[in-house]
Amino acid sequence: MRSRAVLAFGLGLVLLLTGCGDPARSPAQAAGPSPAPSAPPKPKPTASPRPTRTTPPKPRLRPMPTTLPAGLRRSTGDRAVALTFDDGPDPRWTPKVLDQLRAARVTATFCLIGKQAQRYPALVARIAREGHQLCNHSWRHDMNLGRRPLAEIRADLVRTDRAIKAAVPNARIPYYRQPGGRWTPEVVAVARQLGMRSLHWSVDPQDWAHPTAETIIERVESAVRPGAIVLLHDGGGDRRQTLAACQRLIPDLKRRYGISRLR
Repeated sequence: MRSRAVLAFGLGLVLLLTGCGDPARSPAQAAGPSPAPSAPPKPKPTASPRPTRTTPPKPRLRPMPTTLPAGLRRSTGDRAVALTFDDGPDPRWTPKVLDQLRAARVTATFCLIGKQAQRYPALVARIAREGHQLCNHSWRHDMNLGRRPLAEIRADLVRTDRAIKAAVPNARIPYYRQPGGRWTPEVVAVARQLGMRSLHWSVDPQDWAHPTAETIIERVESAVRPGAIVLLHDGGGDRRQTLAACQRLIPDLKRRYGISRLR
């Protein structure tokens, strides 16, 4: 009897120590705490779409007219011819043209690019000081300017006028010449609103394409008539052939027709 009691006591002690005697504990709890459930993966951040920058379409250019518009000046109005020089002022060529004109005691009309006038105001001042006529030739020689919106045409011409007047305060700028002769009724009208007549030409030796001096002379002399307006260039490229041609053309035209300053 005593041995059975001892045996039962020992068995109960073993069960107590191993935790098997606790009916509230499950086998899983007896094995130790279960691992905590893993957190669900965080969703990857999605980039928010960037706003799309859209450039407004440029206004369509008006078509070029098939004929020159009305209102262009193409003659001096008397027997004398007029010399006009485009695309300056240029620091290399304009002073040499001015020297030739001064030596011959004649004056001309200089059609000035606004950017060039802003860059070389001393040359603009010399042109005016030596009695030559001033002409607006657009800000950057935009050959399509006459096809653009009216506000854009006006802003271009006003900006060029201001650059010229910055060099020559109170300068009178009575003329506008459209680059390339690509006239439209719209650019003629805007120039008129700003107090400028539209100045074309009647003789174009195409010296802008750098022909020889002999070719320039031949083209001018074959086309010139009393009252002609001659188109030449003192800027926009190498003008040594134009200078060489003018050494003969200026005295010859002065002798045959006279050379007058446009008014």
